[in-house]
Amino acid sequence: MIHWGKKHICVVVCILIFASILICYWNDPQLQNEITRKIFPQTTTASPPDQLCRGKPAQNAITALEDNRTFIIAPYFDDRERKVTRVIGIVHHKDVKQLYCWFCCQPNGKMYVSKAEIDVHSDRFGFPYGATDIICVEPENCDPTHVSVHPSPHGNIDQMPRFEIKNRKAETFLVDFTVCISTMFGNYNKVLQFIQNVEMYKILGAQKVVIYKNTCSHLMEKVLKFYIEEGTVEVIPWPIDSHLKVSSKWHYSMDAKDIGYYGQITALNDCVYRNMQRSKFVVLNDADEIILPRKHPDWKTMMRSLQEQNPGAGVFLFENHIFPETVSTAVFNISSWNTVPGVN
Repeated sequence: MIHWGKKHICVVVCILIFASILICYWNDPQLQNEITRKIFPQTTTASPPDQLCRGKPAQNAITALEDNRTFIIAPYFDDRERKVTRVIGIVHHKDVKQLYCWFCCQPNGKMYVSKAEIDVHSDRFGFPYGATDIICVEPENCDPTHVSVHPSPHGNIDQMPRFEIKNRKAETFLVDFTVCISTMFGNYNKVLQFIQNVEMYKILGAQKVVIYKNTCSHLMEKVLKFYIEEGTVEVIPWPIDSHLKVSSKWHYSMDAKDIGYYGQITALNDCVYRNMQRSKFVVLNDADEIILPRKHPDWKTMMRSLQEQNPGAGVFLFENHIFPETVSTAVFNISSWNTVPGVN
């Protein structure tokens, strides 16, 4: 569980089945000194920022760059240590050597180009592609609303995908708890378990559940639609298999593909930053996990107690206990559930 009340940077390092592991970096890595700056004058108009900025607006949850070795999810403004734009992406850990951030400055739409730091997360588990932070130092006297990422400081900006920088405006927290569930794939159909978990999340205090959906069954689609209309679930499309050869295994030695677990580490990192300005706490879970308090009635009471005991802590790890599917009790042997796919 991640808390946004303190100024530090937390990244998801590894989410395995039945386990969540986080590492907290208290300072950004030293950014590269070699920075190229270019200003491309543009006529000042009264147009909205998205019309002033050049480039093709990105339309998809995952956008491939022209090198087809770099894939952009979304950029996020991050001023906890200094003013940077942190672009969440996926890159080939060997083939991608340099990237440049093309900022669109406001209010006049001028372009500024700077060399990015490419921070490929070490937890690739042998796969050639890994979750990556592309860190771009923002220029002075510029409030960029959009950014493009390109392998070179030279190029035609009109042909580059353009991304809106999220979290630009500071907001008060809309909810206390958001649950980020790692990638839903393999025509996911554990409907009974999913409903039980979402309802338990709500009882414990979650107001939002975010799903990065690759594929699921038709029945699961109906369940998601219900929770979306209720306002509980937000679904982020996750068509990663349209870009890379994906594995459902956690290690390259088990399945020699491009990236493991359908890119779940990238998805969860995106979920952390996506909800940084919206949620006081972010809970990182697999679909078959629940953080269940032993001494408190709900998460809010539990976290208040934990924060009092651990002032200044921003990440809390919870010990996991695995309950086999073969274990059952007559109390929950409800016959009407027999027709619902999934594990009770």
